[in-house]
Amino acid sequence: MTCTLRVAWDNRLLSYDFGPGHPLTPVRVELTMELARELGVLAAPAVTAAVPEPASDSDLELVHDAAYVTAVRLAGSADPGLLEAGFGLGTADDPVFPGMHEAAALVAGASMAAARAVWSGQAEHGASIAGGLHHAMRASASGFCIYNDPAIAIAWLLAQGARRIGYVDIDVHHGDGVQAAFWDDPRVLTISLHEHPAMLFPGTGLPSETGGPQAQGTAVNVALPPGTRDAGWLRAFDAVVPPLLRAFQPEVLVSQHGCDTHFLDPLADLELTVDGQRAAHAAIHALAHETASGRWLLLGGGGYAHVQVVPRTWTHLLAEASGAPIDPAAQTPSAWRRYAAGRTGDQPPELMTDGGTARYPRFESGYDPADPVDRAIMATRRAVFPEHGLTP
Repeated sequence: MTCTLRVAWDNRLLSYDFGPGHPLTPVRVELTMELARELGVLAAPAVTAAVPEPASDSDLELVHDAAYVTAVRLAGSADPGLLEAGFGLGTADDPVFPGMHEAAALVAGASMAAARAVWSGQAEHGASIAGGLHHAMRASASGFCIYNDPAIAIAWLLAQGARRIGYVDIDVHHGDGVQAAFWDDPRVLTISLHEHPAMLFPGTGLPSETGGPQAQGTAVNVALPPGTRDAGWLRAFDAVVPPLLRAFQPEVLVSQHGCDTHFLDPLADLELTVDGQRAAHAAIHALAHETASGRWLLLGGGGYAHVQVVPRTWTHLLAEASGAPIDPAAQTPSAWRRYAAGRTGDQPPELMTDGGTARYPRFESGYDPADPVDRAIMATRRAVFPEHGLTP
């Protein structure tokens, strides 16, 4: 399909860096953008670039407490003694680094710039690959996330007059910070597909979490068993996400594309391939056109197989959003492989595919109560479908 895509990017976004050895290394985003460039994705006629500015304090305070923003600024200042107690800062997950506020505010600003392009009509789709930091809470850092850029972008869209926003989170970890930000707001439908919280951080995201008193059914959680592969994951997505988005009819679709669902990811236990992830990107793209008049804000997220997985799946995502998907059988460019090997010392993949088929049986073909994936699907549908006039 013909699409226009605005990509919010600047090399300054690589300054969101918790230091050597931290899983959320900026090299994964750097290698993504290099691969997208080498494959011609960023030079396509339908793709334009926006150099973002940092989010202002008033932007950040759409979601975060002013005291927390102040604490982040002080923590990243030259005097570490200024670090205030609490706020989730200075932990192993969220260590303090110089310029932390400025770097995190720029990530939020990039997601806002992409959202602005979509809302203003400058482009149908907006991308912020450095974004997707979905764990940050109103007054605390969490799970490698300082400011919650998805929630900030959604809050900004609401402030501009958006009446219904759909948020789909396909990271292996529950999108808890975004859910919390809009827990009792009926204007925002949050859908998260993730590994079961009994097995994985942050320990939330059960199907029974369905929203506050004024917004019952607007928090949707699909808690999948460890070991779920492409067919089961895509079956769960298809059984839950399209019916809810069709019923909700968002004006804008926002999606977080954490790729830590991959079988090579070191921090989780799902077993998707790049091909399964690519199918998810395509499905979300199609739903943006079907349910949100094409208005689509797409964000990055988790993903800790820095060379083997993240660059390929997010390059597929950008190409999908541009309307010119990459053939999965395509080779990764030799120049990119040399660059990636030089930057990391790892041997990069040679193909844009893992050889997966991304085929799955649809849930409507029959519910199997002995299948743990089907049980997860049914638990979610029973919890929220009636709130939307749908039959579980």
